[in-house]
Amino acid sequence: MTTEAAAPAANQALEEMLLQHEVEQFYYHESALLDSHRYEDWVRLFTDDTHYFMPLRRTMTRRQLHLEFTQPGDMAYFDENKQFLEIRARKFATGTSWAEDPPSRTRHLITNVRIAEKSGAEMVVHSNFMLYRTRLKEDVDQWVGRREDTLRRTEAGLAIAKRFIYLDQTILQSANLSNFF
Repeated sequence: MTTEAAAPAANQALEEMLLQHEVEQFYYHESALLDSHRYEDWVRLFTDDTHYFMPLRRTMTRRQLHLEFTQPGDMAYFDENKQFLEIRARKFATGTSWAEDPPSRTRHLITNVRIAEKSGAEMVVHSNFMLYRTRLKEDVDQWVGRREDTLRRTEAGLAIAKRFIYLDQTILQSANLSNFF
């Protein structure tokens, strides 16, 4: 292969590496906002038409795995738009949210970030997460799962246009589910 023929492939590989880095840095920034209780800043990372969804998970046989997660419109832990996320974030700031006063101490860990597809200004990104939370003196909760996001490039940078959160757990042991994922 000539040097001239290798240049476009090298440029494409460099562009893909830079995009991967940008997406990972976006997720690290998002995690830092959540862990420092900057919820209103976190909500600004979402587009106005966002869909934030965490379905229920059920244990199913192999033949029924397609029914393992509830669908939008069915029962869900979260099925929210940006306006509802803003209301939740503002409520935390007031100190009147009993589930978050005193506030939880959290650590959001994001791994295995993969850009699955790109189309125009949007891309579908898959990632794994672990959310560790301690509260009061002895309450400890952990949630583990995967996220499927649609990120959109806007004038302000990347934004979350859709987030579907799939927990590995089928039964939640926590006293509440007040955290953002």
